[in-house]
Amino acid sequence: MSNPLTQFRIIALAEGISFLVLLAIAMPLKYMADNPEPVRIVGWIHGGLFILYIIAVFRAAHAGRWPVKWIAEALIASLLPFGPFVFDHKLKRESTVNPATAESESH
Repeated sequence: MSNPLTQFRIIALAEGISFLVLLAIAMPLKYMADNPEPVRIVGWIHGGLFILYIIAVFRAAHAGRWPVKWIAEALIASLLPFGPFVFDHKLKRESTVNPATAESESH
């Protein structure tokens, strides 16, 4: 798994899922069931994955020679529910449309 793009995609998936779990499960438990513990646990996990996501963005961007616009989109995506999934779809679409991009990202 030394390919920075593959690492980015795996981390983005985990970060996106952790964000959704935080918003859809942990936060309602905190405010509706008066149980703050899930937010503490999922919040720590999500925070760590968020930091890894930011690092992975820059590693994949450097390896794949991403345009600044893609880097900005990837960073903004990390702040939105479902954002990492939408950005991953864009990456897959772009690598299908432009095989040169996929080639440079695979190194």
